Amino acid sequence: MPKKVLILTGDAVEALEVYYPYYRLLEEGYRVVIASPTKKVLQTVVHDFEDWETYTEKRGYQLESHASFDQIDPTEFDGLILPGGRAPEYIRLDPNIPRIVGHFFETGKPVGAICHAVQILSALQLPLAGRKMTAYTACRPDVENMGAEYASETLCVDGNLVSGHAWPDLPGFMKEFLKLLQK
Repeated sequence: MPKKVLILTGDAVEALEVYYPYYRLLEEGYRVVIASPTKKVLQTVVHDFEDWETYTEKRGYQLESHASFDQIDPTEFDGLILPGGRAPEYIRLDPNIPRIVGHFFETGKPVGAICHAVQILSALQLPLAGRKMTAYTACRPDVENMGAEYASETLCVDGNLVSGHAWPDLPGFMKEFLKLLQK
């Protein structure tokens, strides 16, 4: 039976940060479940680096989630992907998130967190002190407030955690996540 990977997200997820991992995992033959607060059609967003001092945001594609968070049994999954965008800022408040995300850290299963996904980890107050990770530059305080070291590199692997700065880093991010998943 192929390994199974969970992607936790919600409305306003960055389109590339959910679609790229989803299709890359399917391409490798993994079973993938996209979960959101409620099972629904999600609205993605496109963040781009144009002529602003920060990123811009536009409406992206719609994406069907397969399950709601309350339907998820994390013991059924071999890995977890946390995409960025604006979704992390509100899904971190869901009462099921600590149970789900905590399982992957307690068991040492692979976790991929990219861009603003660190907002989920910081809200859970996971024991990441002494670990190293990266995230979107504006999320550096979230990394440091957890006691983790912020990596200036756009891709970082520390134990079971693969972290990436933003969507341009997805090829390396997925390459490293897949290495952990294949162990």
